[in-house]
Amino acid sequence: MRALVITGPHHAEVRDVAPPEAAAGEVVIDVQRAGICGTDIEFFTGEMQYLHTGHAEYPIRIGHEWMGTVAATGDGVDPSWLGARVTGDTMLGCGVCRRCVQGLQHVCEFRTEVGIRGGRPGALAQQLAMPVKALHRLTDSVDDASGALVEPGGNAFRAVEAANLKPGDRCLVLGPGTIGLLCAMFARAAGAEVHLLGRSERSLAFARTLGFDGGWSESDLPDRPWDAVIDASNAPQLPAKAVELVEPGKRVVYVGLAGTPSLIDTRALALKDVTAVGILSASPGLAGTIAAYADRLVDPRPLIAATVTLDELPAVLAGQRPDGAGRGPKFHIVPR
Repeated sequence: MRALVITGPHHAEVRDVAPPEAAAGEVVIDVQRAGICGTDIEFFTGEMQYLHTGHAEYPIRIGHEWMGTVAATGDGVDPSWLGARVTGDTMLGCGVCRRCVQGLQHVCEFRTEVGIRGGRPGALAQQLAMPVKALHRLTDSVDDASGALVEPGGNAFRAVEAANLKPGDRCLVLGPGTIGLLCAMFARAAGAEVHLLGRSERSLAFARTLGFDGGWSESDLPDRPWDAVIDASNAPQLPAKAVELVEPGKRVVYVGLAGTPSLIDTRALALKDVTAVGILSASPGLAGTIAAYADRLVDPRPLIAATVTLDELPAVLAGQRPDGAGRGPKFHIVPR
């Protein structure tokens, strides 16, 4: 089969590789659609932290935002999975440690991550092997494009859940990228008044087309009480800014990661009685995201700028926008 392989910083190519086989408890999936995100770009540039901690190494096959159809099943897998439209969890815990037993497999010390950590091949390929226990079925009302946006949506779903918003609350999202915009969509679905803070006028202009209550730069952000601040940015100074902006007694949520350490004055957290929550992975939010998409509470599809082939993907990873691409931040790939 054909798959994207990153062999080193700034070098990616499509190769013929051996197709996966369904081991016991696993299935093989025909990948119908997959997305790329900031983590994938960092693997391409060589900046991804796992490359420097030993959790990942080149060559690597990336891709953890995907949907597809089950094409084969291994021993012990119910044959009713054959033909099912599915997406799946990125975080695959060991299943036996204390964290996994407590339902926290997404922070298992010994986990692998599809297309990211531990050498588990990703979904930017024609086929993907996955443990059946990590799969989630997609209803007919969730089309392929939305299905491949369940994984980023799950991160946003969890971030908004952690913000503990009530109808009529005012929420500020820092960073109008894919995750930030999805956070804004879920916050709006929860009944909040939603504003976004960004640096790029281009990204803010796109956010305004989605009908949010405000899109601001730091210089023109209005002085309003923010019941929740969600940091979905990669700016190292914004975690502290989130604490500064949020109302006393309310919540800040951190779902973005900066490339360098961020500093927060814990005196501000304590003196404002602020709750701070960190979010890693979509895992506990996948089912809720699928339900929200199925019920049309959130429609993530406007975020897709273009859908390309595997052969076009190396240029996209290098920063080229395909001819005719829209203004959204997300690129999808049809590998087959």
